[in-house]
Amino acid sequence: MTGLVLANVRIPGYAALYSVHISDGRVAGFGADAESPVAARVIDAGGRCLLPGLWDEHVHMTQWALHANRIDLSGAVNAQDAAAVVRSSMPGADPAVTAVGVGFRDALWPDTPSLALLDEATGSQPTALVSHDLHSVWLNTAAARRYAVQVDASGLLREDPAFALTRELGRLPDTVVDAWVAGAARAAAARGVVGVVDFEMTWNRDPWLRRIAGGFDALRVDAGVYPADLERAAAEGMRTGQEVDGGKGLLRVGPLKVLIDGALNTRTAYCVDPYPFGGHGLLTVEPEELLALLERARATGFLPAVHAIGDAANQVALDAFERAGIGGRIEHAQFVRREDLARFGSLGVLASVQPVHALDDRDAAETNWPGRTDRAFPLRSLLDAGASLLLGSDAPVAPLDPWAAMAAATARARDDGRGPWHPQEAITRGQALLASSRGRSQVRVGDPADLVLLDADPLAAPDAVFAAMPVAATLVAGRFTYDGGLA
Repeated sequence: MTGLVLANVRIPGYAALYSVHISDGRVAGFGADAESPVAARVIDAGGRCLLPGLWDEHVHMTQWALHANRIDLSGAVNAQDAAAVVRSSMPGADPAVTAVGVGFRDALWPDTPSLALLDEATGSQPTALVSHDLHSVWLNTAAARRYAVQVDASGLLREDPAFALTRELGRLPDTVVDAWVAGAARAAAARGVVGVVDFEMTWNRDPWLRRIAGGFDALRVDAGVYPADLERAAAEGMRTGQEVDGGKGLLRVGPLKVLIDGALNTRTAYCVDPYPFGGHGLLTVEPEELLALLERARATGFLPAVHAIGDAANQVALDAFERAGIGGRIEHAQFVRREDLARFGSLGVLASVQPVHALDDRDAAETNWPGRTDRAFPLRSLLDAGASLLLGSDAPVAPLDPWAAMAAATARARDDGRGPWHPQEAITRGQALLASSRGRSQVRVGDPADLVLLDADPLAAPDAVFAAMPVAATLVAGRFTYDGGLA
């Protein structure tokens, strides 16, 4: 047998050492280390733990790459503070360039964004600030004029107008964006990630083909499609799960992404009960329109992935899946009625969840869903009711780091002095790993050699080590995409 041998590896939870034989990009066999055959290359793993490689099931890859190169507003405690951060980041106005900030969270600010406040801080410098959930953009007058959009005294765009402007803000030279994406992908590989589902709001196949042709090889990518492009994709013979010609085995067609409500931060998630300030949020796709989309997805071979955050939106989505007679995914499932939990499993609808959001949004949830947060981010309840979970980040809303997601899912707390939030909804580490590896509980013969080697046992490591898990190496199809010195 030729190829690659990983010698002296452990299975999490066990002490025995094995060798893993890799050939033609797949796991070809196992053996005791004394039985390892002569191979083209033998790597001594030194007793490290071997796991199936990890997936982030929900990212916006271009936005994540751009995020790292923009003004960070995640620490702003109010609108005045955010404006001050922007002002301090502008040593001199350049009207030819739009200043972009990211990550502000205004749901709990004691004051509110305003056009006048941002104008005072930025003057003639066109400025656009994108909220952490991507569902709103705060503009100054110069930016509103540059992009020909109308804003009221708040300076805010929400939902579809915000999405459209965010896409416009990302129109940079391909060489710049592709280099940033490649860097973000390498960083993800260093955290054990072998693949992502990319829901970038664009015709997403061609940018990935360009990147792969240019040498991108750090990750596998399932590239999502949006309703505006469904007929184009169908006409080109695309179907969810199909390997894309020219993608060198790394690129597949992803799900059909349909957004039917907003987000918690902007108080646009569609909810059964009214928000304390009034209103139920926004249902952005009517039930009959959603049903037609799901039926068209079924006819064209696309797996639907329906964005639903509020409990009313989740009910609408599940009703549509049931009527259409098709399974799929619900993205987020942040707030779910008790009577809807079991419907995920019975209808074959996967819950694609982002556990870090539970920690980021716990205060906003308590404020906006008072007395009902026992069913917010209900991970354990979904599993107990028969649902299957997929874990992701929704980067740039949360960092593209599966260990952060798994730590949030298993501990329901972070190191901020506060106890766990609804700890009854925590899941086990084994369940979190399963939900992060596409159901691969362990490495098996015949699997693609998409693997990660860890310096600690993820089933036994202390919480702090688990959350910042030291990754020794990552492989995609038996090829090292990250080598922390092992190879």
